[in-house]
Amino acid sequence: MPSAEQITQTVHRYLEAVEKGATDEIADLYASDATVEDPVGGEVHIGRQAIHGFYSNIAGANCQSEMVTLRALGHEAAFFWRLTVKFGDAGGMRIDIISVMTFDDEAKIASMKAYWSQDDVTQL
Repeated sequence: MPSAEQITQTVHRYLEAVEKGATDEIADLYASDATVEDPVGGEVHIGRQAIHGFYSNIAGANCQSEMVTLRALGHEAAFFWRLTVKFGDAGGMRIDIISVMTFDDEAKIASMKAYWSQDDVTQL
């Protein structure tokens, strides 16, 4: 079973990779048969290749992440964080997100579900 410290490190690496728009790094944090549930469309992406495609929307984006609070226990973590995406001179947006992840014994992400809707988006 991964320790709370290992899970916390994986979550922080995830947020750092999201900030960089590093889709390869993000996908590498997931187990080979992991799942990601799209909070907007409800589609479930299975496996690293599908997960890589899911995150391709943020590749090259100017993003900043902020961890608000994180709880890690057993094979799971739940965390509240903010993702700010800037669109150059056109402004940007901030999304308040609650994410829930499960982890395998190697502290790889086995599943991820994010909770947010248009009500959690602030235009900047």
